[in-house]
Amino acid sequence: RFALLVAGLLAVSAVPLQQEDNLLYQIEALKESLLLQDPFAHLVPELENSQALEAVDGALPIVTAHGMGDSCFNSGMQSITKAAGDRVGQYAVCIPTGPTRSTDTSDGFFENMDKSVDVFAEKIMKDPKLANGFDAIGFSQGNSLIRGYIQKYNNPQVRTFLSVHGTVSGVAGFPNCNPAGLLGPVCDILAKALGAGAYLKLTQNHLFQADYFRDPFRVNSTAYKSGSQLAAWNNEGDTVNATYKENFLKVSQWVMVKALKDSMVYPNEGEHWGHFADDSFKTVLTMNQTRWYTEDLFGLKTADEAGKIHFETTPGNHLQFTKEDLFGWIDKYIKNQ
Repeated sequence: RFALLVAGLLAVSAVPLQQEDNLLYQIEALKESLLLQDPFAHLVPELENSQALEAVDGALPIVTAHGMGDSCFNSGMQSITKAAGDRVGQYAVCIPTGPTRSTDTSDGFFENMDKSVDVFAEKIMKDPKLANGFDAIGFSQGNSLIRGYIQKYNNPQVRTFLSVHGTVSGVAGFPNCNPAGLLGPVCDILAKALGAGAYLKLTQNHLFQADYFRDPFRVNSTAYKSGSQLAAWNNEGDTVNATYKENFLKVSQWVMVKALKDSMVYPNEGEHWGHFADDSFKTVLTMNQTRWYTEDLFGLKTADEAGKIHFETTPGNHLQFTKEDLFGWIDKYIKNQ
């Protein structure tokens, strides 16, 4: 997976030959340290069997969305989806973007973000059990699907969105490769190489991860503003879509869970709506320091001032959480509404 993704990036990147050769050398070195960790698999833990409780008054069905390298057909997502539904005594379903385990997994790499959201929305709309609305729980990249569904569609409407270690703000580096960390020089090269071609139409149309790649050195460029799917959702581009903001504000609660030692999402403050400062891989802005908050580009400031934004944390790495954690969030924000 690592080789395929990088090869796709190089194929569309405007990188001079000498730099490309050097990049390939750096990639080989990086692969040696990361291959055993399967860096592109964002799999949730499998939970032990849960006991179905009586339906909670006012409870809605639950929709879940999986991370990169995972699938709704994997046992972990199946067990978590069942546990979430059992906790509120309601119907729960994981919505895949592909009809099989292999296609659902591969779509998380090679189907673009906007089209994936459209497929996700179509399947939600066809499920009669979701017609009156639902609560949504996303894991890792799955949160980009849910965010996109909310801003582009939100019909049926999402009431509470629980984002567990989500890519909602985009990322500025490869998984397990922090440009500000120990492998900084290598990761910096990779991040900038991706940035060189990330916003080309070919890349945006074929690589899901490029669609939420937010290069702090290019966010003010025409390429980002006109070519990035994430920029469009953020209303950071030259065209403002009022529907994205209207739909964002229809959600009653945005519950954002950040992994304090996350090695997958850079910066991990993005899980709380932050991002790197422009032209920096060092300075991290918190939510209320970002332009999309101060200028309320897609409704984040309005939602926050209305008490709709909630922050939680977990102490470990990406998607390291327990059943007790999950049930605690469900009880606090979904079950007891």
